[in-house]
Amino acid sequence: MSIYKDLFELQQKLIVAKSQRNNFGNYNYRSCEDILEAVKKVSSVAIVLDDELVQIGDRYYIKATATIYNDNGESVYATGFARESLTKKGMDDAQITGSVSSYARKYALNALFAIDDTKDADTLDNRHELSKTESDKLHDKTLAEVIRLLSKDDIAFTEIWHECDRPEQSAIWKKLNTKQKDIAKQLLAKVAD
Repeated sequence: MSIYKDLFELQQKLIVAKSQRNNFGNYNYRSCEDILEAVKKVSSVAIVLDDELVQIGDRYYIKATATIYNDNGESVYATGFARESLTKKGMDDAQITGSVSSYARKYALNALFAIDDTKDADTLDNRHELSKTESDKLHDKTLAEVIRLLSKDDIAFTEIWHECDRPEQSAIWKKLNTKQKDIAKQLLAKVAD
């Protein structure tokens, strides 16, 4: 069987719940470790994660590469980038690098396994629909958090941004002023590079 067939089958079977909680940002997320554990449950491919420190302009980024190998020795990979903050409250330099590595690896794995970081129907509790007022309150809280994080924590900003679904991103984007939109574009472009 070819590596691409193995990958396709794995992508179809793989379900990774957002079982981690960020109480500061008030959102759920999945970690790199969650993805790796879920892959082990549905496939026998070998996974290798590598990090490389790269300089782009005057900033340093962690470039993470997630590679899978099948029984025939064939491989396929994807990469993810994350930029180190100059400072992060409560963390020493090694912890900052470690958290950036985890973040970059998670996005390399997301790309490789076609894991969408938007909200999906499988994770919603359909027994309870949010009322318009509850939905508006949740949206306003997310908007306030996005605006606050724009200037304080670029990694947390990109995480919360990717936790929002497309309609929510669009609604938030419309409420940002021009300066906030420019900052957001720069941060999102850095993560995409």
